[in-house]
Amino acid sequence: MLDSPFPIARVRATYPALSDGYAYLDGAAGTQTPQSVIDAISAAYRTGIGNVGGAFPASHRSDAIVAAARAAVADLVGGHPDGVILGPNMTTLTYRLSRALVGPGDEVVLSRLDHDANVRPWTQTGATVRWADVDPVTGELPVEQYAELINERTKLVAVTAASNVLGTRPDVAAITELAHRAGALTYVDGVHATPHGPVDVRELGADFYATSAYKWSGPHIGAVVADPALLETVRTDKLASSVDTVPERFETGTAPFADLAGVTAAVDHLAAMATDPGQGTRRERLLASMAAAERHELELFGVLLAGLETMPHVTLYGKPARRTATVYFTVAGRTPRQVAEHLAGLAVNVWNGHNYAWELTAALGIRDSGSAVRAGLVHYNDRSDVDRLLEGVASLH
Repeated sequence: MLDSPFPIARVRATYPALSDGYAYLDGAAGTQTPQSVIDAISAAYRTGIGNVGGAFPASHRSDAIVAAARAAVADLVGGHPDGVILGPNMTTLTYRLSRALVGPGDEVVLSRLDHDANVRPWTQTGATVRWADVDPVTGELPVEQYAELINERTKLVAVTAASNVLGTRPDVAAITELAHRAGALTYVDGVHATPHGPVDVRELGADFYATSAYKWSGPHIGAVVADPALLETVRTDKLASSVDTVPERFETGTAPFADLAGVTAAVDHLAAMATDPGQGTRRERLLASMAAAERHELELFGVLLAGLETMPHVTLYGKPARRTATVYFTVAGRTPRQVAEHLAGLAVNVWNGHNYAWELTAALGIRDSGSAVRAGLVHYNDRSDVDRLLEGVASLH
């Protein structure tokens, strides 16, 4: 095992799914769930819940669950609970907000580094699109180009906080500063970034920050975090009979209350991974715990990357200076799907294909040939997972 202060054995023991003997290196597409989250969801159903706003205890319990979930997400990313919009997933919420924020006649700046969920909703509004390009060799998103792309006509700049296939962490704060100087709003996709280290939406300069709980050990719930005062200025389509308060005006239909209980449990789990309950507020514990998890992931990733770099039959894509523990590669003489199937036969889970990095895989010139294989580390992965992947890829030579 690597010499790390992160209590990996204790953390792994909290995830029942890891007992099946597989190496779960597919976390970039969704993480496994700890027992505490499973218990929280089950308890919500066992106790009895009703729709919100009622006069009876089951409804009051749902009111409390929703409020707790907003507070938990706010603590995770450094936002305010009244600015946490909850929904089924990031894609749905982004489509909803894109229609409220921009339209024909507006100008938006998008990046080819992004997941398509932070691209297509904006291109389909009828707004004029200006593109920020990726360096296809390094996988970096150069900040300098934004000075030319952003102007007085720019309504919004959408950018990822981390690439979901290359792991690239662009200089989001520098990009959002340029946007704000021009009076533009910023929409930051934090889906891939949030599970891999501490997040502060204010430091990033994100007017809107999107995240998905199922990427950080929670259920399939999405959230967008913004300043409540900003949300008061935004109008979106809603039922005439539904409430018009913020953030509820952006949430359609009845919420999955039991899953929202799981969101709070997931945040509490993250806060407790590498800290003790008495070490400060939940926000403080989250910052410390996620920093420890990031160090653990990057130490393991150093081993993974070094191992793949020694294999002549492996081609790696991107070499960004700052990244999450995510690698994208191909193997000579094998399609990405064949590599994934070979590894699955060795009880190693990885993904193959474009993984919704539609613009990026086209820029890399690999989208039409099956793209590549993606392996990603999260906090519950250990050295044995890495070794098994390396052995499996080496055996394809």
